[in-house]
Amino acid sequence: MIQQAAAETKKEDELKGKARILVSDSMSKEGLAPLLGQENIECVQENADNVDDFESYDALLVRSGTTVTPEMMDKMTNLKIIARAGVGVDNIDIDAATKRGIVVINAPDGNTISTAEHTFAMMMSLARNIPQANASIQAGEWNRKAFQGVELRGKTLGIIGFGRIGSELAKRARAFDMSIIVYDPFLTQERAEKLGVELGELDNVLRTADVITVHTPLTKDTKGLLNKENIGITKPGVLLLNCARGGIIEEDGLYHHLESGHVGGAALDVFEEEPAQNNKLVSFDQVITTPHIAASTKEAQMNVAAQVSEEVLQFLNGMPALNSINLPTMSKEKFETLQPYYELSKKMGYILSQSMKSPVQDIEVHYSGEVTELETSVLTRSLVAGFLSTRIDAPVNDVNASIIAKERGITYGEKHHMNTLGYSNLMQATVYGENRSFTIHGTYVKEYGPRIVRINDFNVDFYPTGHLIYIQHSDKPGVIGKMGQLLGKHEVNIATMQVGRKEEGGDAIMMLAVDKEASEDVVEDLTSIEEIKRADKIEV
Repeated sequence: MIQQAAAETKKEDELKGKARILVSDSMSKEGLAPLLGQENIECVQENADNVDDFESYDALLVRSGTTVTPEMMDKMTNLKIIARAGVGVDNIDIDAATKRGIVVINAPDGNTISTAEHTFAMMMSLARNIPQANASIQAGEWNRKAFQGVELRGKTLGIIGFGRIGSELAKRARAFDMSIIVYDPFLTQERAEKLGVELGELDNVLRTADVITVHTPLTKDTKGLLNKENIGITKPGVLLLNCARGGIIEEDGLYHHLESGHVGGAALDVFEEEPAQNNKLVSFDQVITTPHIAASTKEAQMNVAAQVSEEVLQFLNGMPALNSINLPTMSKEKFETLQPYYELSKKMGYILSQSMKSPVQDIEVHYSGEVTELETSVLTRSLVAGFLSTRIDAPVNDVNASIIAKERGITYGEKHHMNTLGYSNLMQATVYGENRSFTIHGTYVKEYGPRIVRINDFNVDFYPTGHLIYIQHSDKPGVIGKMGQLLGKHEVNIATMQVGRKEEGGDAIMMLAVDKEASEDVVEDLTSIEEIKRADKIEV
């Protein structure tokens, strides 16, 4: 007993000053290499169900096998960081971690190459009918004429979404002498030229490309981005690929055009419902499928583990977490002072992003009045994060917003000045594109909360929340009546309305708060009114 107690005491002394890391899912030594052998780190690989000393760990590394619940976090009283060796963080309660001051990180680009390579392999297989020919051979057949393919050389590849994976795919396509046309609403002409691709509108890409692949996030704006209607404007015999997210290509629309013969073939790694059992698309001979394995390579699995291991090491050594999913921690007192402005800045970012549909090169934020006494850099990062969050296929927050902005060729900065326009505090944010800009002013009023008080050169006053519709129109009698009648037809109820104009009979704007999200049909019908120049739905 004395020897056992002495051994335990010795172990406790050895652990003093060391950070303990629990690796609760299987990870290779190569992936964990940055953590292994560190004098100030003890790395323990153990299934979470078998752990009884949760309170001793400073960091937790998981894949998809461990579900990190609030109850688990409550047991891990010393936990400072959770690392997901992969992109998805569905198995981690982010809100619970944030409330407990625990940083959550992931590996957003560890599987970029594997996904790009898989997409290209699917494209080659589709062009040369490789899976079908293999199945024929296995069935004892020898039918060479049935599997005549097409060359990729000289063909045009359309890439919809030009982030990390899209750009890596373009490199490989150029090596095969393919022409590349890209649709990405946030890619500028200058950056497209620098990357050696042609930039086009969505319809232009669909009409031009021989092969089309999608690499966008799945959001309410990209769900069904390729559908029955616009797939119909593609070239006869077009090849379609989706190794990104199920639902970007509408499966019913794809089925229709496969059945008619308009689409020459499709390669799918992802589906609207997974597992994709009894999916009607697999009934076509010209459709090839894989079970969501684009990111499943030994190298990718090693890379994501190594990436988060390195970042956990840096974090435990006092460095910032660059791929944090949640907000950085700060003192309760400081956050309470900053919070109302923080909320305002995030909402301003949302509005700017949805109001400026064209590519953006620069974001400029001005502060004046009382807000200049606070840590405005936090507010600027919050605004940029809000702006990017509707455009990026990855969690965006204050920590990683600057990195993502840089990758997208977007610069941002802030200035302090004296002009408050009569308010006690004022935030002005302007986004600049190639041909236009968009500016909003916001203020925080203690009695009323965050307010938007100016849009471009028009004075307004509204609470930025819920379902909004922004309208630019000519200041003529009857416009508001036509607008109201149209919304009534669509059963869209107006909660509040703010109007602004520069002069009688000139340009004017309306900002409507409505009771439900406006559909695309509502927006399209609004712009059909002669006096209305533009209508945008905005969700805040």
